[in-house]
Amino acid sequence: MGQLFTPITLREVTVRNRVWVAPMCQYSAADGLPDDWHLVHLGSFARGGAGLVFTEATAVTPEGRISPQDTGIWNDEQQAAWAGIVEFVHRQGATAGMQLGHAGRKASTYSGFTGRRGGVADADGGWRPVAPSAEPFPGLRQDPKALDLAGVAGIVTAFGDAAERAIAAGFDVLEIHAAHGYLLHQFLSPLSNHRDDAYGGPFDNRARLLLEIVREVRSRVAAGVPVIVRVSATDWVEGGWTDDESVRLAGLLRGEGADLIDTSTGGNVLADIPVEPGYQVPFARRIRAEADIPTGAVGLITDQQEHGDSSEVRALQQRERGGDGRGDRAERQHEGGGRTQSDAGDQPDAEPGLCEQRDVPAGPVHRDCWGDERADGGQREQGHPQVDAEQSRHPGR
Repeated sequence: MGQLFTPITLREVTVRNRVWVAPMCQYSAADGLPDDWHLVHLGSFARGGAGLVFTEATAVTPEGRISPQDTGIWNDEQQAAWAGIVEFVHRQGATAGMQLGHAGRKASTYSGFTGRRGGVADADGGWRPVAPSAEPFPGLRQDPKALDLAGVAGIVTAFGDAAERAIAAGFDVLEIHAAHGYLLHQFLSPLSNHRDDAYGGPFDNRARLLLEIVREVRSRVAAGVPVIVRVSATDWVEGGWTDDESVRLAGLLRGEGADLIDTSTGGNVLADIPVEPGYQVPFARRIRAEADIPTGAVGLITDQQEHGDSSEVRALQQRERGGDGRGDRAERQHEGGGRTQSDAGDQPDAEPGLCEQRDVPAGPVHRDCWGDERADGGQREQGHPQVDAEQSRHPGR
């Protein structure tokens, strides 16, 4: 198992091992409040031996939720509710991380457990989404409102406020979600950003919002707090966001104090994605090499592998069962010394993930990440409840 079960330090946070639990939306909150479900879900992974346990994509504003059942971190009540969960995670010896997100035009959607699809109407508890441009995502709310400059500034402030609340609740690590077609990805991609002001047009303008948010978050938290950014390295569509731009962006993010680029792909527009084992690893490897920043990769990494020299080892993350929430898998994998499967066997939609850590020669970081495309090669919009009717309680984020 190499260095999988050895500690790793990012800034001033030492994680007990390199098995990390990635964000998994639960669609089980009311008014953004986590409850006993989230305590059991996250706590079970911590109890099972995971090193770093991330929350689901947690909205920085009410209208930033993907569905009305998503969690949030925009008020004192939510902060207090998260604090109790973090305390339990810490008591199990794990590190607690929060993913901060805003769904943008992909907000106000049915969770997938209601039997309904598409956008939630205002009369049914939904809201009008905001976006870089007034252009909807197919099949979702058709009335997104383009953010004005005051609205853009408000988003930056909301991420900063949320970061402060997360740290006050006890979280050790923060991840900014700029992937999978949510708001920050929408600003990055020319396919969804048609603005003609300082936040649209050329690369520097489209990247401006994300860089401002990372700068804001970095200024609001202590220097020892790791800040990770999740990006989609390509839109997989001609004229969209590209891996060349991702490399360039990663270098800028490193300059703003980001500590690791969590690399995925797609999700902003419908696309034909060439899914195959390890298909996203080359994007992470390129970003790491050319931008000189640690990276992570996910996507059909199903076997323990070793590629290249000993400083670039990829070990297995076992497949997870979509709904049982059990937290003993890290211990079972450690004891078994090899590949394990969940009690339900391999699930095609559960794609183990890994992180490559450039500046830690002892070995890579590994994360358990849920799949965003079908294993059978069919298209599934990245981790969104409205596109795959067969997804479980834990779609990938």
